[in-house]
Amino acid sequence: MSLDDTLPLMPGQRLARGVARALRALDFVTVEELVPVQGLRVDLMALGPKGEVWVIECKSGRADFRSDQKWQGYLEWCDRFFWAVDADFPTEVLPEGSGLILADAYDAEIVRMGPEAPLAAARRRVMVQKFARHAAARLHGFRDPGVAAFSV
Repeated sequence: MSLDDTLPLMPGQRLARGVARALRALDFVTVEELVPVQGLRVDLMALGPKGEVWVIECKSGRADFRSDQKWQGYLEWCDRFFWAVDADFPTEVLPEGSGLILADAYDAEIVRMGPEAPLAAARRRVMVQKFARHAAARLHGFRDPGVAAFSV
């Protein structure tokens, strides 16, 4: 089995993997598909060494970006917001005033830092708790795959 055989099949998941690797090198940890509030699911949430909360939306192409009607709802749940796209993505369609990460399945580079909008302490506490619970549940699912059947 080659390394490519173990990669997720969806292009957005490949981008998320590269971004997660790059952010890990910056001492951030990440989880995929976290739900900050009912009706929203972020592609990748990152938690920094000082408690920073970043949201990264991975877009595989122009159509994927155009179909995303919820991204502005993510802004109130993070300190910084980023788009992650591959080198062929037409970045001129992305909104100014948001972060930009160029990525592939193996690595990523922050091209433009998203503006900082610090979370209130109470919201940060909620997000860190959601992050921890999401990560722990995901780990538990890997350790005991049958446990998902018992989830509420």
